[in-house]
Amino acid sequence: MTLPDLALLRPAWLLAPPLLLVLALLACRRGGLGDWRRAVDPHLMAVLERRGAMVAAARQGLALSPWLLAAAAIGAALAGPAIRRSGAETFRNLDALVIALDVSRSVAEGGALPEARLAAMQVAEAAGSRQVALVLFAGDAYLAADFSTDRDLLRPLLLGATTELVPDGGSRPARAVALARALLGGVGTLGGDVVLVTDGGGADAAARAAARDLAAAGHRLHVLFVPAPTRRPTAPEPERAAAAHLAEAGGGAFADVLDPAPVVAAAGGDAGTRLGAGAYAALVWRDLGRAGLVLAAVPLLLLFRRRA
Repeated sequence: MTLPDLALLRPAWLLAPPLLLVLALLACRRGGLGDWRRAVDPHLMAVLERRGAMVAAARQGLALSPWLLAAAAIGAALAGPAIRRSGAETFRNLDALVIALDVSRSVAEGGALPEARLAAMQVAEAAGSRQVALVLFAGDAYLAADFSTDRDLLRPLLLGATTELVPDGGSRPARAVALARALLGGVGTLGGDVVLVTDGGGADAAARAAARDLAAAGHRLHVLFVPAPTRRPTAPEPERAAAAHLAEAGGGAFADVLDPAPVVAAAGGDAGTRLGAGAYAALVWRDLGRAGLVLAAVPLLLLFRRRA
C-alpha cells in the first residue's frame, strides 16, 4: 500500500484500532461494573449509586481507557507508516537488466533475427519495474539505450535493430559482456542480469572469461541462442554448444529464441519483489513506526496521576 510520499509497510495492523474502539465502547457501556449489574437487584444498585458506593467501580472502568489508547497507538505504529528517503531513486538500480543483441551478419542472414528481437522484448517486458539497458554488438559493442523503465522507448530501438546500426564486422560477444558489466557497475547495481542474444559466433575463451568476470562481480549471464533456419551454405554455422558454455560460465540460464521461457523466467521478475525479499527495503523507506511507539507512552502516563 503506497502513496507518492507515504507508505504503510504493514497495513493489516490498521485493523487493530477499530477493534480496540469496539472493545472500549463495550467497556464504557458496562460502566466498569462487569456482571455486577446482573447479580445485584436494580433497585439496590440504584440505592448504592445514590449513596456514592459506585465511584470506585466507575473509576476502575475509566482506568481501561489509557490502556486502550496506548494499544491503539501501538497498532497504528505497527502498521509501519513510512516516508520515502531523499535520493531513494538512486536505489532503483539495485537490480537492473542489460540486453545485449547480436546484430552481426550471421544472425541477420540466418533468418531468425525477428524471433531474436521478439524474445529480447519478452525479456524486457518480464523485467517489471526493473531498469533495462540495450546493447547492440557485432565486431564491437555499443550502448543503444541507457537504463530506463520506459518500455515504449526501448521497443522501437530493439525491434528495429539491424546490422546497419553496428559498423564493425564480425561477432565479439566478449565486448558486449564487458560493456554490460561496466554499465551495471556504473549505476551501482548489487545484482544485475545480462541477457546475451547470440548465435554463438565469437564465443571463445575471451568471451567465457568475460562471463566469469561478470559472475564474480555478482551478476548473471543468460544466453538466448539464435538458430539459422535459412542459412546460406557459405555462411558460418551457429554454435549452440559455445553459446551454452557462455551461459554456464556466467551462472545463468540458456534457451532458444523460439522458446525463451527459461531465460524469461530467470531474468524477469519485479523489482519490488526482489527488493522486498532482500535486506534493502530500509534503504528506500524510512519507517516511522518506532517513533510512533513513543506516542503510546503518553496515555500510559495517565495511570501515574495522583488520585484525590
